[in-house]
Amino acid sequence: QVQLVESGGGLVQAGGSLRLSCVAFGINVRINSMYWYRQAPGRQRESVAFITSGGSTSYADSAKDRFTISRDGGKNTVYLQINSLKPEDTAVYYCNTVDRWGLAYWGQGTQVTVSS
Repeated sequence: QVQLVESGGGLVQAGGSLRLSCVAFGINVRINSMYWYRQAPGRQRESVAFITSGGSTSYADSAKDRFTISRDGGKNTVYLQINSLKPEDTAVYYCNTVDRWGLAYWGQGTQVTVSS
Protein backbone atom coordinates (compact mmCIF):
# COMPACT_ATOMS: atom_id res chain seq x y z
CA GLN A 1 0.00 0.00 0.00
CA VAL A 2 1.38 3.35 -1.04
CA GLN A 3 1.30 6.22 1.40
CA LEU A 4 2.86 9.67 1.19
CA VAL A 5 3.27 11.77 4.31
CA GLU A 6 4.20 15.45 4.00
CA SER A 7 5.52 17.69 6.73
CA GLY A 8 7.50 20.87 7.19
CA GLY A 9 4.95 23.53 6.42
CA GLY A 10 4.23 26.47 8.66
CA LEU A 11 3.82 30.19 9.02
CA VAL A 12 6.82 32.20 7.86
CA GLN A 13 7.56 35.79 6.99
CA ALA A 14 8.22 36.82 3.43
CA GLY A 15 11.86 36.23 2.56
CA GLY A 16 12.13 33.20 4.80
CA SER A 17 12.74 29.58 3.89
CA LEU A 18 11.12 26.22 4.46
CA ARG A 19 12.02 22.65 3.67
CA LEU A 20 9.08 20.38 3.03
CA SER A 21 9.45 16.63 3.38
CA CYS A 22 7.53 13.76 1.85
CA VAL A 23 8.14 10.33 3.33
CA ALA A 24 7.03 7.54 1.01
CA PHE A 25 5.79 4.12 2.05
CA GLY A 26 5.20 1.26 -0.38
CA ILE A 27 7.02 2.94 -3.23
CA ASN A 28 10.68 3.67 -3.89
CA VAL A 29 11.47 7.35 -4.47
CA ARG A 30 14.59 6.35 -6.42
CA ILE A 31 12.53 4.40 -8.95
CA ASN A 32 9.41 6.51 -9.26
CA SER A 33 9.17 10.05 -10.47
CA MET A 34 8.07 12.21 -7.57
CA TYR A 35 6.13 15.44 -7.79
CA TRP A 36 5.31 18.43 -5.63
CA TYR A 37 2.07 20.29 -6.26
CA ARG A 38 0.44 23.18 -4.49
CA GLN A 39 -3.08 24.54 -4.22
CA ALA A 40 -3.80 28.07 -3.13
CA PRO A 41 -7.26 29.08 -1.87
CA GLY A 42 -9.70 29.40 -4.74
CA ARG A 43 -7.19 28.15 -7.30
CA GLN A 44 -6.52 24.89 -9.09
CA ARG A 45 -3.82 22.54 -7.94
CA GLU A 46 -0.63 23.18 -9.87
CA SER A 47 2.61 21.29 -10.34
CA VAL A 48 5.66 23.09 -8.98
CA ALA A 49 8.49 20.57 -9.32
CA PHE A 50 9.32 16.97 -10.06
CA ILE A 51 12.28 14.64 -9.97
CA THR A 52 12.62 11.61 -12.24
CA SER A 53 14.03 8.19 -11.45
CA GLY A 54 17.21 9.30 -13.17
CA GLY A 55 17.51 12.34 -10.94
CA SER A 56 16.52 14.96 -13.49
CA THR A 57 14.52 17.83 -12.09
CA SER A 58 12.02 20.26 -13.54
CA TYR A 59 10.27 23.31 -12.15
CA ALA A 60 7.31 25.48 -12.93
CA ASP A 61 8.21 28.99 -14.01
CA SER A 62 6.93 30.30 -10.68
CA ALA A 63 9.31 27.95 -8.84
CA LYS A 64 12.51 28.40 -10.80
CA ASP A 65 15.48 29.85 -8.86
CA ARG A 66 13.73 29.60 -5.47
CA PHE A 67 12.58 25.98 -5.24
CA THR A 68 14.79 22.91 -5.13
CA ILE A 69 13.50 19.35 -5.23
CA SER A 70 15.74 16.56 -3.98
CA ARG A 71 15.52 13.05 -2.58
CA ASP A 72 17.19 10.83 -0.03
CA GLY A 73 16.91 7.19 -1.07
CA GLY A 74 18.08 5.96 2.31
CA LYS A 75 15.18 7.73 4.01
CA ASN A 76 12.85 7.17 1.04
CA THR A 77 12.02 10.86 1.30
CA VAL A 78 11.60 13.68 -1.19
CA TYR A 79 12.23 17.28 -0.19
CA LEU A 80 11.19 20.67 -1.48
CA GLN A 81 13.40 23.51 -0.35
CA ILE A 82 11.72 26.89 -0.80
CA ASN A 83 13.78 30.05 -0.39
CA SER A 84 12.84 33.73 -0.53
CA LEU A 85 9.24 32.89 0.24
CA LYS A 86 6.58 35.24 -1.08
CA PRO A 87 2.97 35.72 0.07
CA GLU A 88 1.86 34.21 -3.24
CA ASP A 89 3.56 30.95 -2.23
CA THR A 90 0.83 30.51 0.38
CA ALA A 91 -0.84 27.19 -0.40
CA VAL A 92 -1.25 23.60 0.65
CA TYR A 93 1.68 21.65 -0.75
CA TYR A 94 1.14 18.05 -1.82
CA CYS A 95 3.47 15.20 -2.68
CA ASN A 96 2.45 12.96 -5.58
CA THR A 97 3.59 9.92 -7.48
CA VAL A 98 2.18 7.50 -10.04
CA ASP A 99 2.76 3.76 -9.87
CA ARG A 100 3.54 1.43 -12.74
CA TRP A 101 -0.16 0.89 -13.40
CA GLY A 102 -0.87 4.59 -13.72
CA LEU A 103 -2.51 4.97 -10.33
CA ALA A 104 -1.81 8.33 -8.70
CA TYR A 105 -1.16 8.75 -5.00
CA TRP A 106 -1.38 11.93 -2.95
CA GLY A 107 -0.34 12.87 0.53
CA GLN A 108 -2.55 14.78 2.93
CA GLY A 109 -0.73 18.03 2.22
CA THR A 110 1.16 20.51 4.36
CA GLN A 111 0.10 24.14 4.76
CA VAL A 112 2.54 26.90 3.92
CA THR A 113 1.50 30.41 4.90
CA VAL A 114 3.70 33.38 4.08
CA SER A 115 3.02 36.70 5.80
CA SER A 116 4.01 39.99 4.23
